[in-house]
Amino acid sequence: MKELVIISGKGGTGKTSLTASFVALAGRPVIADCDVDAADLHLVLSPAVEERHEFRGGHEAVIRAEACIGCGVCMDNCRFGAVRAGDESAGEAPFSIDPIACEGCGVCVRFCPAEAIDFPERLCGEWMVSGTRYGPMVHARLGVAAENSGKLVSTVRTEARRIAEEKGHTLIIVDGPPGIGCPVIASLTGAALVLAVTEPTVSGEHDLDRVLSLTRHFRIPTAVCVNKWDLNPDMTERIEDKARQSGARVAGRVRYDRAVTLAQMQGKAVVEMEAPCVEDIRGVWERIVHGNDSRSGLC
Repeated sequence: MKELVIISGKGGTGKTSLTASFVALAGRPVIADCDVDAADLHLVLSPAVEERHEFRGGHEAVIRAEACIGCGVCMDNCRFGAVRAGDESAGEAPFSIDPIACEGCGVCVRFCPAEAIDFPERLCGEWMVSGTRYGPMVHARLGVAAENSGKLVSTVRTEARRIAEEKGHTLIIVDGPPGIGCPVIASLTGAALVLAVTEPTVSGEHDLDRVLSLTRHFRIPTAVCVNKWDLNPDMTERIEDKARQSGARVAGRVRYDRAVTLAQMQGKAVVEMEAPCVEDIRGVWERIVHGNDSRSGLC
């Protein structure tokens, strides 16, 4: 069993569109959408949810009004402005916790002389197991202003691996988040291959440098694909040269094609359409699977 993780240094490079096409070309892989902060692979694959599970991560403070003595120690010690004073003349509790501002540090719990503050696990979102026309899919939805997205990413990957092992799938395709933060690290550690998708712009070049630095740190084989390359051929050449110098291999280029937007509107993967860029995407997929420049791919 191998994992292919598709990531990008910035949003909007076409990462999810390419992921959906690779899923269609792969032959029933297990699919994991690890872009939990802004998941959108489901818009293309139209999954039918079979299981829903709560995701809890971190803690939040909750003041029990009946036990609160109104001393204000919690407000004095909170460094995040999460403790609010109530209007007791209007029947409100002396103090309460703003769940959005609360960072779950536990200082108020530790110093409350009346032990009037509970510290339950925070409900941060949910993760789901679904069926799609191309195979099983594990995906998630992070709650509004919720944190611990790295932990949720790990949960999604763990479940995807379990399904792959139980059902005999040999490939997991992961749609990772953009950037280089905790959710990205949780998406790519232990992967067989990372595909970094970029675009021929200054910001695309800069953010790809950061991504390649990250994959080098974790010693994960990495390939690079330049999407919409024909919008700036000179920048594309420069990006590919820098990628090779950094130890990554170039998996190919995908031209700009308005059919990508049309496919999104119809809820389809791009390779399900008749479009010029489909040939490019198929070529990138073949080089990912079989390798190029005498380097191994997923096979």
